[in-house]
Amino acid sequence: MTNRDNAIMSITLDSLRFYARHGVGAQEREVGNDFEVSVSVDIPPVYSDRIEATVNYADITESVRTEMEIPSALIEHVAVRIRNALMARFPLITGGRVTVCKLKPPIPGAELKSASVTLIW
Repeated sequence: MTNRDNAIMSITLDSLRFYARHGVGAQEREVGNDFEVSVSVDIPPVYSDRIEATVNYADITESVRTEMEIPSALIEHVAVRIRNALMARFPLITGGRVTVCKLKPPIPGAELKSASVTLIW
Protein backbone atom coordinates (compact mmCIF):
# COMPACT_ATOMS: atom_id res chain seq x y z
CA MET A 1 0.00 0.00 0.00
CA THR A 2 1.27 3.53 -0.68
CA ASN A 3 0.77 6.88 0.99
CA ARG A 4 -2.05 7.98 -1.34
CA ASP A 5 -3.87 9.83 1.42
CA ASN A 6 -0.90 12.08 2.26
CA ALA A 7 -0.98 10.85 5.84
CA ILE A 8 2.03 11.42 8.08
CA MET A 9 3.09 9.25 10.98
CA SER A 10 5.20 10.63 13.84
CA ILE A 11 7.61 8.68 16.01
CA THR A 12 8.20 10.46 19.32
CA LEU A 13 10.79 9.89 22.01
CA ASP A 14 10.10 11.96 25.13
CA SER A 15 12.65 13.13 27.65
CA LEU A 16 15.75 11.13 26.78
CA ARG A 17 18.15 11.94 29.64
CA PHE A 18 21.85 12.59 29.17
CA TYR A 19 24.76 13.98 31.13
CA ALA A 20 26.69 16.25 28.75
CA ARG A 21 29.16 19.12 28.62
CA HIS A 22 27.30 21.86 26.77
CA GLY A 23 27.48 25.50 27.80
CA VAL A 24 28.96 28.89 27.09
CA GLY A 25 30.90 28.95 30.37
CA ALA A 26 34.15 27.00 30.70
CA GLN A 27 32.93 25.42 33.94
CA GLU A 28 29.79 24.10 32.22
CA ARG A 29 31.94 22.32 29.65
CA GLU A 30 34.28 21.04 32.36
CA VAL A 31 31.73 19.92 34.96
CA GLY A 32 28.75 19.15 32.71
CA ASN A 33 25.04 19.15 33.40
CA ASP A 34 21.91 17.05 32.99
CA PHE A 35 19.94 17.40 29.77
CA GLU A 36 16.70 16.08 28.34
CA VAL A 37 16.12 15.67 24.63
CA SER A 38 12.73 15.03 23.06
CA VAL A 39 12.51 14.06 19.41
CA SER A 40 9.56 13.63 17.08
CA VAL A 41 10.16 12.62 13.48
CA ASP A 42 7.64 12.45 10.65
CA ILE A 43 7.65 9.48 8.30
CA PRO A 44 5.20 8.05 5.77
CA PRO A 45 2.63 5.66 7.28
CA VAL A 46 3.89 2.14 7.87
CA TYR A 47 1.62 -0.34 6.11
CA SER A 48 3.59 -3.47 7.00
CA ASP A 49 4.68 -5.15 10.21
CA ARG A 50 8.39 -5.08 9.38
CA ILE A 51 10.99 -2.98 11.19
CA GLU A 52 12.57 -2.13 7.82
CA ALA A 53 9.43 -0.13 6.95
CA THR A 54 10.01 2.39 9.72
CA VAL A 55 12.69 4.23 11.67
CA ASN A 56 13.72 2.23 14.72
CA TYR A 57 13.48 4.39 17.82
CA ALA A 58 16.50 2.64 19.34
CA ASP A 59 18.51 3.87 16.33
CA ILE A 60 17.12 7.39 16.81
CA THR A 61 18.27 7.25 20.44
CA GLU A 62 21.74 6.15 19.36
CA SER A 63 22.02 9.09 16.96
CA VAL A 64 20.91 11.55 19.64
CA ARG A 65 23.36 10.06 22.17
CA THR A 66 26.23 10.41 19.70
CA GLU A 67 25.49 14.12 19.16
CA MET A 68 25.00 14.78 22.89
CA GLU A 69 28.50 13.40 23.58
CA ILE A 70 30.08 16.19 21.48
CA PRO A 71 30.55 19.31 23.67
CA SER A 72 29.05 22.50 22.31
CA ALA A 73 28.72 26.05 23.61
CA LEU A 74 25.11 26.42 22.46
CA ILE A 75 22.20 24.03 22.87
CA GLU A 76 20.82 25.64 19.71
CA HIS A 77 23.79 24.15 17.85
CA VAL A 78 23.21 20.76 19.48
CA ALA A 79 19.59 20.75 18.25
CA VAL A 80 20.70 21.47 14.68
CA ARG A 81 23.36 18.75 14.85
CA ILE A 82 20.77 16.23 16.06
CA ARG A 83 18.42 17.17 13.22
CA ASN A 84 21.19 16.90 10.64
CA ALA A 85 22.32 13.51 11.97
CA LEU A 86 18.77 12.12 11.89
CA MET A 87 18.10 13.42 8.38
CA ALA A 88 21.40 12.00 7.09
CA ARG A 89 20.93 8.58 8.67
CA PHE A 90 17.21 8.01 8.04
CA PRO A 91 15.95 8.88 4.55
CA LEU A 92 12.34 8.10 5.54
CA ILE A 93 12.23 11.18 7.78
CA THR A 94 10.29 14.03 6.14
CA GLY A 95 10.20 16.49 9.04
CA GLY A 96 10.24 16.69 12.77
CA ARG A 97 10.96 18.46 16.01
CA VAL A 98 13.92 18.36 18.42
CA THR A 99 13.91 19.92 21.88
CA VAL A 100 17.15 20.16 23.86
CA CYS A 101 16.59 21.07 27.49
CA LYS A 102 19.35 21.97 29.97
CA LEU A 103 18.17 21.09 33.46
CA LYS A 104 19.05 23.56 36.22
CA PRO A 105 21.18 25.94 34.14
CA PRO A 106 23.67 27.92 36.22
CA ILE A 107 22.29 31.45 36.05
CA PRO A 108 23.53 33.76 38.83
CA GLY A 109 20.77 35.25 40.97
CA ALA A 110 18.01 32.99 39.62
CA GLU A 111 16.73 29.53 40.34
CA LEU A 112 15.64 28.06 37.04
CA LYS A 113 14.17 24.60 36.46
CA SER A 114 15.37 24.41 32.86
CA ALA A 115 16.18 26.23 29.65
CA SER A 116 15.39 24.72 26.28
CA VAL A 117 15.37 25.26 22.54
CA THR A 118 13.14 23.59 19.98
CA LEU A 119 13.93 23.14 16.31
CA ILE A 120 11.00 22.38 13.99
CA TRP A 121 11.49 21.44 10.37
